[in-house]
Amino acid sequence: MIKTPRKMPGNIGCALLLVAVVGLPVAAQEPAYTNSIGMQFVLIHTGTMQVGVFQPGCPAPVDPAAANARAQATRPDRRPPDPRIAWTEADYAKCHELAEREASPGFEVKIAKPYYIGQYEVTQGQWKKVMGENPSVFQGTKVTDDGDRHPVDSVTWDEAQHFIRQLNKLERTNAYRLPTEFEWEYAGRADGSGQVAWSEIRQMAVQGIGFGGRGATPTPPPGTQMVGSKKPNAWGLSDMLGNVWEWVQDYYNEKLFPDPTPPKTGRQHVLKGCGFASDVKNCIYATHGAGPADGWDVGFRIVRDVSAK
Repeated sequence: MIKTPRKMPGNIGCALLLVAVVGLPVAAQEPAYTNSIGMQFVLIHTGTMQVGVFQPGCPAPVDPAAANARAQATRPDRRPPDPRIAWTEADYAKCHELAEREASPGFEVKIAKPYYIGQYEVTQGQWKKVMGENPSVFQGTKVTDDGDRHPVDSVTWDEAQHFIRQLNKLERTNAYRLPTEFEWEYAGRADGSGQVAWSEIRQMAVQGIGFGGRGATPTPPPGTQMVGSKKPNAWGLSDMLGNVWEWVQDYYNEKLFPDPTPPKTGRQHVLKGCGFASDVKNCIYATHGAGPADGWDVGFRIVRDVSAK
């Protein structure tokens, strides 16, 4: 499973809102570089973003009887709300107290150097060209289309680093590496706020359906899908959310959000982006998790330094 800290406010079910506004989205970037094994990269320019902004909120007071009447008028088959979960004035007061205590303004991150990032997650076909084998679960009879175009899965952080070393050796360079967490998140947000509606996430991400309402059962896809099968983000990057979780370079800090300066040591490394079995509520760019996860839903994408030869 993906490891995330349990630092949420106590026993009051506060609705949580993560806000990080940076400026208006810009036009999509064009693929700027293709390497010797066909990996396409997009050039990411310098910029800033606000990370770790945490503004918990509380739901608006609701009259249970009126809400139930409205629901029954449109969905007669819907179960009535459980009267035991109706909030009291004391509940709202406690929620606001916890929300104020836990709120954080976050911190600014500056991306000081441009970099190329993979337009897609590393595929099984690309992995085989470099490594000569394929560790993925979702290949062969477990896929119904071209398995070589699915993201490589079941990859540890160390195995991702081995692939990068071999690719650098193949191309006689030192240009390739994993992105830092901030580079990954900045590219994913594509100069936007990082807040994406659930309806849009489902257009962009190969992931489980998630909470469709009371009594709904999440029904994740049976496995990975070919990269680029869903809507890309504003900069043309595909599967930044969904398909497989993606390793980044940084160690995990055992906290809800990253620190301004990532730790230099740790027990695990950070995973970003969510996987095909993830619920929609966890498929956000700010999710700060850690491995080793389930294995079969973990892959990566790589960065190529602009200045390296």
